[in-house]
Amino acid sequence: MRIFGLVGRSGSGKTSLMVGLLPVLRRRGFTVSTIKHAHHGFDLDHPGKDSFRHREAGAKEVMLVADARWALMHEIDGAAQPPLDDLLRRMARVDFVLIEGFHTHGHPAIEVYRPREGYGLMWRPGSTIVAVASDEELPEVAVPVLDLNDAEAIATFAVANAETIL
Repeated sequence: MRIFGLVGRSGSGKTSLMVGLLPVLRRRGFTVSTIKHAHHGFDLDHPGKDSFRHREAGAKEVMLVADARWALMHEIDGAAQPPLDDLLRRMARVDFVLIEGFHTHGHPAIEVYRPREGYGLMWRPGSTIVAVASDEELPEVAVPVLDLNDAEAIATFAVANAETIL
């Protein structure tokens, strides 16, 4: 299984790029899964639903199963977030996992960067950010700068620079 990340500030376009890369990788014959880090709490469940009631009553895990998909919710109960490596081991084996966020993990990643947003680059010499995807030229960056709007070229770069795990 190979992994590759997309990192960047909020609003930079990480998710849009991820959505653009998925069909490109699929057309190239890869099975692909994604994992996204959310900085704020989220809930897939709603008060009053049976699965919500299961969690509220103390279930550590609740699996929802329907004809088209299933989802497993696991309560952390105040513990630290599990390491990315542990989360990846829980996923079904695929050819390629795209990771959104988790910029401190150490896997190779492309930073999605839009200078007009007013944030500084996350990339630093020696970081695991191996390229920057931007909608502007960035002559001061010492890693490859890719056209943010060219999903084909970014997919080629990601495949060539992905880390093989597990």
